[in-house]
Amino acid sequence: MNILGISCFYHDSAAALVRDGQLVAAASEERFTRKKHDADFPAQAVAYCLAEAGLPLSAIDYVAFYDKPLLKFERLLQMYIATWPRSYTSFRRAMPVWLKEKLWTPQIIRKGLDDYKGPILYLEHHMSHAASSFLVSPFEEAAILTVDGVGEWATASRGVGRGNQIELHDEVRFPHSLGMLYSAFTYYLGFKVNSAEYKVMGLAPYGEPTFAQKIRDNLIKVAADGSFKLNMDYFSYHYGLTMTNRRFDELFGAPPRQPEDKLTQREKDLARSVQVVTEEVVMALARGLYEKTRLRDLCMAGGVALNCVANGKLLKEGPFDRIFVQPAAGDAGGAVGAAMYVWNSYLGNPRQFVWPHAYWGPEFSDKQVLGFLDEHSIPYETMPMPKLIGHTAGLIEAQKVVGWFQGRMEFGPRALGSRSILADARHAENRDRVNLAIKFRESFRPFAPSVLAESAREWFDMTAPDPYMLFVADVHKDKRVIPAVTHVDGSARIQTVERAQNERYYDLIAEFGKRTGVPLIINTSFNVRGEPIVCSPEDAYNCFLQTHMDALVMGDTVLEKRDNRSFPELGPKREFEPD
Repeated sequence: MNILGISCFYHDSAAALVRDGQLVAAASEERFTRKKHDADFPAQAVAYCLAEAGLPLSAIDYVAFYDKPLLKFERLLQMYIATWPRSYTSFRRAMPVWLKEKLWTPQIIRKGLDDYKGPILYLEHHMSHAASSFLVSPFEEAAILTVDGVGEWATASRGVGRGNQIELHDEVRFPHSLGMLYSAFTYYLGFKVNSAEYKVMGLAPYGEPTFAQKIRDNLIKVAADGSFKLNMDYFSYHYGLTMTNRRFDELFGAPPRQPEDKLTQREKDLARSVQVVTEEVVMALARGLYEKTRLRDLCMAGGVALNCVANGKLLKEGPFDRIFVQPAAGDAGGAVGAAMYVWNSYLGNPRQFVWPHAYWGPEFSDKQVLGFLDEHSIPYETMPMPKLIGHTAGLIEAQKVVGWFQGRMEFGPRALGSRSILADARHAENRDRVNLAIKFRESFRPFAPSVLAESAREWFDMTAPDPYMLFVADVHKDKRVIPAVTHVDGSARIQTVERAQNERYYDLIAEFGKRTGVPLIINTSFNVRGEPIVCSPEDAYNCFLQTHMDALVMGDTVLEKRDNRSFPELGPKREFEPD
């Protein structure tokens, strides 16, 4: 039984293939098209999933789509009618897209799959989110919390998973949305909505929550059970083309910051304030869910579940003993959730898959890497294991920045040791060097440490492994010799690395630990600002060439910018939109 899961047409399009209840492949379309947050039909991601499974399209038994387009269209029409005539401009822009594309989702899917004739099943958006977490979790029974911007109507859902069934028993409905509140501040702070919310999270520790009470008093009211409502007088996303309106500007004393303008303490305080309120609402939702279910385990999904600071607080202070969030918790992960739901819940098969790692994307063999390098006369050295590990660890110890391209590509927004840029966390200057000279991004943005799983508690105040960088924990005060990954508030967004999940990456960190006594390194995604994470050897080479990276390690090959090395240009430098 082969089930193809698809998410697309809003942002972060993706495809996933489930065979007999086991996830075989999953990838986001942006990695292939090089268009960040690509929303188009995921043709290349689908083609990859089929190739990885060795299947023709004719072998697909079911296609599972991650939301219900007609229900979403109903919500749009109701909002436009309720807010007319203010909604006219947005209506005029949205309707042609719906009438030409989104209302024809079944036809687009069938055409994109070479006139696929089989069944297409449509799940509600938040059910896809719930399934993407619970049905692949290690829990036989768990509470479920999904929070995002909006699906069809739901913006937050709570429920219970038992065995192969999910029941969502309450929801918060649009336009009241915690994700939209956070995105409103993302917009107001001059960052890109549905792309740069993590910048707000990274900026928050530099500020004080001086506006938090103003947000509580004017923008959001939280009930005793954790449900909430926004004061829509201050927002325009439900009828217009911007997130906030003039009343919002008046409340906070200025118009929105223009992108690329200098960040002041005011912006930092605003970021901290909305982050604090977001954490409070997540905690309230979770406590209300616990009071209703009394279950000790929690599964989370949706874009807000990528807020690792809120997750860390919930794990540390909340009512649940264990929390599971899979690495593609946003819309991309809906492709996995939809496919798993069809297998487990719709078809009634028992669960037999527990999420083991994040590496579900394409892999390129040494033969393919060498073929690419030789075709373009690119100089390199080949090193067998374990020499490659020792050499790379030596480069990092010598304060070199290394592009690390190994194995299958990660699924989700985080690089986790397959498509990563690596550096030494012991030297503070590496944070600015990688931010400014490699990634070409803002200096305030923090880096994550990848740490050997068995050493994590020695360095960080954490109680459970975190292989996907989805929880923040404090660096122990006696271990703050790693300034490049210690945020201004003493915290870090941690990736714990086990050898069973990524053998080569684990061995590299272990070797660096033997040399330095520090069993962790800087890990950031292998891309520059505004570019998707690299997928292919060509992507990795171009990124290496167009930045100040010192070395690139692809499979068993090493490329170093030193002495008389000359690396050929393969084409003009690509320009990516700011993120």
